[in-house]
Amino acid sequence: MIRRRNAVAGAVAKLVVAAIVASIAILALAATALAGVIPTDKGPVRGISTAETNQYLGIPYAKPPVGNLRWRAPSPVPRWNGPRDATTFAPHCAQVESPFGSASTSEDCLYLNVFTPNDKKGKGHAKDLPVMVWLHGGGMVVGESDDYDPTRLVSQGRIVVTLNYRLGYLGFLAHSALSAEAGASGNYGLMDQNAALRWVQRNITKFGGDPDNVTIFGESAGGLSVHSQLASPLAAGLFDRAIVQSGAYSLQQPSLATAEGRGASFADTVGCTDQTAACLRSVPVETLLANQPTTEGAIGPNRDGRVLPQSIIDAFQSGQFNHVPVVEGTTHDEFSLFAYTNIEATFGSFIWQRQLYPFVVTTFVQSLGLPTTAAAVLAEYPLPSGATSSAANVIAIGTDALFACPARRSARALSQFVPTFAYEFNDPDAPQPFVPAASFDYGAFHASEIASLFDSTTLGGHAPFTPDQEALAAAMVRYWTQFAAQGDPNGAQTPQWPGFTAGTESVQSLVPPTPKTVTNFAADHHCAFWDAALAG
Repeated sequence: MIRRRNAVAGAVAKLVVAAIVASIAILALAATALAGVIPTDKGPVRGISTAETNQYLGIPYAKPPVGNLRWRAPSPVPRWNGPRDATTFAPHCAQVESPFGSASTSEDCLYLNVFTPNDKKGKGHAKDLPVMVWLHGGGMVVGESDDYDPTRLVSQGRIVVTLNYRLGYLGFLAHSALSAEAGASGNYGLMDQNAALRWVQRNITKFGGDPDNVTIFGESAGGLSVHSQLASPLAAGLFDRAIVQSGAYSLQQPSLATAEGRGASFADTVGCTDQTAACLRSVPVETLLANQPTTEGAIGPNRDGRVLPQSIIDAFQSGQFNHVPVVEGTTHDEFSLFAYTNIEATFGSFIWQRQLYPFVVTTFVQSLGLPTTAAAVLAEYPLPSGATSSAANVIAIGTDALFACPARRSARALSQFVPTFAYEFNDPDAPQPFVPAASFDYGAFHASEIASLFDSTTLGGHAPFTPDQEALAAAMVRYWTQFAAQGDPNGAQTPQWPGFTAGTESVQSLVPPTPKTVTNFAADHHCAFWDAALAG
């Protein structure tokens, strides 16, 4: 009898445990599957919920650009029936493995993700929320939307959209055979972004967003993309504010003819000596990736006469751009990341020895095509007395010539026509998640500000942030989301951020823990020297 009672008790215990486990599983499923079904113009989507956000992932905004659709403008997605699963990210666009993106051979990659605040009271979506559309970086050759968790931005009552766009020569190959089909070629990645913005206009109301209050923002190639959409007449009316993070490194675009010449050489390289579109479309994606150029800036937009009628800086200086408020920013030590990836990782730290400084600068000036001579640069950036390493000087040269002074040039042009706010991220101890430790301090390196805005382990997240860095991140999130709401970053909880004008040139220094306004940006970055070199 006792043995039977023990057996019954054990069976009951197992049933109780099984019920508890089942209940936990049901609760867990509910916690990740209770985002409502949203009707889009092509069909309904069902997402997932977290404690802070509702997430609708992997929504197609254009038909897969595969087969005969390779190197064509994005085309509409067919309708689907029933709720589409939007609980996982879709494949990202074809690219090689890098510290800034995972390898992919997928051309079926034109998808976006929508993150909305989670209404914990279950009353449905809020209405008319400001919308922020993120364009990822990666030199137009790598990167993906799923590296960026926008929870901190969404928690401020914003909707955030992240997206993939075609990269490398799949996104930016210009060729005469392709131009013959459509009148121009080469800016497919920008067309993808444009298509995603049009998707936002058609659908974001259903997610609680305001299609008349859309901010585009992006870093590095994402910042160049924002500049490009500002300069593109095809993007008119698709956004209302713009934030450019380290995107001024390419203010002049090559002509369509120049880009087509590069495309012809590439066609020869991949075996299409007949220079036909049919041959190019038959080349395996792996072959395209293996043979496209790897030099920084070799792949990007061109002046095709349609997406970009003129170079970005020419559009800004003439006022022929989409007039919306703009934030234009950089980081204080942009080039330190590239000083490692492009120089030290290849040659070793010995390259910074004092006696090699003239050789390094000469090579640097020639390889980047800087508008000056090595002798002039050496005179402008002399090594400090007693310095044993030239790394800091080379970092300063690269930062000033490629990022800081072009950003100032852009801000000066834009501020003639639209409200403009300038910043410099200036955390000297920003966490470095991308590359190993170097023989020099990275400081506020290229992309270092991203971790203050997005919760992403890939991009550094917020760990290990100090309390001062956390305070700065909180201020930046408020600045960004306030700007998205009203076209002005200022609010009650953050230090005043004056607008940028050619007269005052006020720049908000994003230094931990408390941002402050400075007016010595141009002097700090030798912009008089670089402007004179450019003009001469």
